[in-house]
Amino acid sequence: MPGGGLVKRSLVIAGHRTSVSLEAAFWEALRQLASARGLSVQALVGRIDAERGEQNLSSAIRVFVLRAVWPGRVETVPQARSEGACGQPDEAGCH
Repeated sequence: MPGGGLVKRSLVIAGHRTSVSLEAAFWEALRQLASARGLSVQALVGRIDAERGEQNLSSAIRVFVLRAVWPGRVETVPQARSEGACGQPDEAGCH
């Protein structure tokens, strides 16, 4: 995918300088989303950071962007279940 490489940017979030690596398309979408909200990218990332919990910041930003541009389509992935040897859940009986 052309232009799909990571772009690293430094931001100050909650008083701390941090580097965030995202694909150029995510940076552009984030810029547009921030602008639509009357925020800087740094301010929007600060809000995302405050709500991300244990999730990696770059991942949290990607999920935020996907949820914003594709509402109702991006849900939290349920916790993976153990799989048997055939790639089906253990309870499928194909051990």
